[in-house]
Amino acid sequence: MANENNVTELIFSGLFQDAEVQKVCFVLFLPVYLATVLGNGLIVVTVHISKSLCSPMYFFLSSLSLVEICYSSTIVPKFITDLLEKVKTISLKGCLAQIFFSHFFGVVEVILLVVMAYDRYVAICKPLHYMNIMSHQVCHMLVAGSWLGGLIHSIIQILITIPLPFCGPNVIDHYFCDLQPLFKLACTDTFMEGVIVMVNSGLISIVSLLILMFSYVIILVNLRNHSAEGRRKALSTCASHITVVILFFGPGAFIYMRPSSTFTVDKLVAVFYTVITPMLNPIVYTLRNAEMKNAIRKFWSQKEN
Repeated sequence: MANENNVTELIFSGLFQDAEVQKVCFVLFLPVYLATVLGNGLIVVTVHISKSLCSPMYFFLSSLSLVEICYSSTIVPKFITDLLEKVKTISLKGCLAQIFFSHFFGVVEVILLVVMAYDRYVAICKPLHYMNIMSHQVCHMLVAGSWLGGLIHSIIQILITIPLPFCGPNVIDHYFCDLQPLFKLACTDTFMEGVIVMVNSGLISIVSLLILMFSYVIILVNLRNHSAEGRRKALSTCASHITVVILFFGPGAFIYMRPSSTFTVDKLVAVFYTVITPMLNPIVYTLRNAEMKNAIRKFWSQKEN
């Protein structure tokens, strides 16, 4: 089918229609976004300058924090500025770019969470071989593989979308560009495209979740052979990672692993994983990690001096 687009500009319906509610949302979400950038940025900087945070775990954590900043910045700045606009517009090309990068960084994060689970598995179950297995080169390859996986996923998603014709209407029932709301505007049947997108996203989510669950089952079984102090420390580290996994996979699974709907609850769930979760991750990882807290304190004390 030829790509015949009469639509060059799209309009977001937004999260809420009431102007006063949108102003309240602006006041609430702007500090959340700033906290996301500052909190995750602080982790990235602290890991890179601190000599005590040189283990693979912190290298992966800094990579995750960088991805959180990128992912949030793909969606949230536009969403926040639109809260003050009467008409919320975006070009079709801009919409496709937002879809590409949001899926790109989203899948990089999924794969990084799996990599971090593997790192914990090696650290707890094969401690004597940990530094040999998780060498500097291997860590960089795993992170590079995460970015490559995200790139391949996004290319598939966007190649499905670009050929679709859009001839009107041009109102997206959302506050940012995503595939299912955009498919509803196409001037052709998008059932197969929707299935391919759901399979593509669903397979990544299911396979990643199964690997994560399998990793932590093995870890919990192996912890029986550790001392009480060893179990406590290992469980504390794993608890932070499991919390982040739940925060990420829960809302994402709700949106992408079921047929699309017109429920407003979809938008509210999307707010959680696009705005709130990226801010919570640095809090979760630093509150339960004494080494990270000490390194941050040392970093600030050096700045003051």
